[in-house]
Parts: sequence; structure tokens; C-alpha cells
Amino acid sequence: MLWKKDAHAPVKPGDLTGFIDEASEIEGTYRFSGTVMLNGRFRGELASSDTLIVGEKGVVHATIQAGVVLVSGEVVGNIVATDRVELRGHARVTGDVDAPVVVVEEGVFFEGHCRMTRSRADESVARIGPSDLTVVPLAR
Repeated sequence: MLWKKDAHAPVKPGDLTGFIDEASEIEGTYRFSGTVMLNGRFRGELASSDTLIVGEKGVVHATIQAGVVLVSGEVVGNIVATDRVELRGHARVTGDVDAPVVVVEEGVFFEGHCRMTRSRADESVARIGPSDLTVVPLAR
């Protein structure tokens, strides 16, 4: 079949798994895996442990929770990312941003609070105390 997608094919990091074009308008909760590019209008809640890209023509009025969030369009709502948030080009963001890494390029409009949290890897390292360490002498 020409249009049949192999449901068992592994998704490689960076592969675009979903695209919402500028002619689309969606309201509700959207949960996804992989990388989704949103150039349309969305209102509600976006949730994923993977990557959300809000394109230049994207207009999002939502709470966003994802691993990586890249914004070039407009977002009204709070963004929480486990890895990073990048506000690019002429992005317009009104809401709070919470992520271990936050990148704001020149030309971006950002109104809200920014909180740089620890990544999950940093949290596990921070919980290790002296009693968790074992000293092993090196053989000479």
C-alpha cells in the first residue's frame, strides 16, 4: 500500500511525527510522542515527553509540558520543559517558562517569569551524599 505507515518502525530522534498546518484550528488536550510541528492555532493543553515546535505561524493558547519546546510563533500560557525551552526569532511568549535550559534570542518578546530548574540528571546527582560514596584505592 502506498500510504500505509509501518506501525512498528522505530522513531528516530528529530523525526517529525506530526504536523499541524496553518489552516488548522484545534481545541482540547493533545498528547503526543516524537516531534510535533505546530503552525496552526491551538487552545487547551499540550503534553509530551518529547519535542514540540511552535512554528512562525503557530498561535498557541495553552499550557505546555514537554521535553523540549522550540517557539518561533506565539504562545500564551505557561511552558514547562524537562530538557530545554528555546524562544527563537520573533517569538511572542506571554506566560511563565520553567526548564533547566532556557534560550531567548534577540528579537523575542517575552512577558512572564523564567525559572531555570535542575534537570533530572542533576537532581539524582544532588541527592548523592558522602555515605553513598565508596572509595576504592587504585592499584599501583
